[in-house]
Amino acid sequence: MSVSEELVSLVSSHDIIGLGMLADDLRRARHGVRTTFVRVADVPVDGDGAIEVPPAAGEARIVGMPATRAAAIERVAQTARAAGGRAAVSAYSLSDLEALAGRDGATLRAILEEMRAAGLELVAEAPFDRLNNPRRAIEEVNIAGLTLARLTVHQSPSPDPLSLLKSVADLQRTVAVIRAFAPLPRTTNPAAPTTGYEDVRHVALARIIVDNVPSIQVDWSLYGPKLAQVALTVGADDVDAVSAADDQSQGRRRAPLEEILRNIRAAGQEPVERNGRFEPRGTQR
Repeated sequence: MSVSEELVSLVSSHDIIGLGMLADDLRRARHGVRTTFVRVADVPVDGDGAIEVPPAAGEARIVGMPATRAAAIERVAQTARAAGGRAAVSAYSLSDLEALAGRDGATLRAILEEMRAAGLELVAEAPFDRLNNPRRAIEEVNIAGLTLARLTVHQSPSPDPLSLLKSVADLQRTVAVIRAFAPLPRTTNPAAPTTGYEDVRHVALARIIVDNVPSIQVDWSLYGPKLAQVALTVGADDVDAVSAADDQSQGRRRAPLEEILRNIRAAGQEPVERNGRFEPRGTQR
């Protein structure tokens, strides 16, 4: 059986246990039992109040689409001052920056370089299915001296993920700078929502097919603890968007840090906190 035929067989397989075990084997061969996670402070794209970046945050992430080029750059500068070097500063969707560049009559690289000068370290996400030219856009990020935090999928085009996942692997072979890939869609079609079975299968297939991207990531805030924990047993090795708030109002066990540590360990993994630069932040208790 050829590699292509094997991939088609995997996609058509209903053996989610076998698929998950294969993905977990590949994950363990690369990462062992180590699972990283990052605590993120979300910063709204606009606002008049002071920006607060909690000490626990490993990443300060500007969320939303900027109205203008000047506003986008100023918000980066404000966030960088608030972060004070303690947390990596990330911002914006690369597809939104493409659109902003088009509206402003500027090049994407020029805008990215201006943001880097203002204190930006990472472009928060690159939605593969929304970029005009994924290769060119990601290369511009790299040339501008920035890092891409994660490649994402805005909305899955069909229940069959093979074509998309193979395209992501092909893209990485070309650009070789994608550090993390989050395969689950950021938005779903209300008329045809995905099931937990489909989500778990998609994560497992991503680890198997996109074998040249170091980390397969799941979003804690978007998909919740239950799916995140299962995803860690079928190929995922990194958890994004854990709250940076140190809220213990519902008890210490329900605090964000305790909850993520408990869930990772319950999945049989060893939690390692990182910052937005993918640097470890110390030993977990």
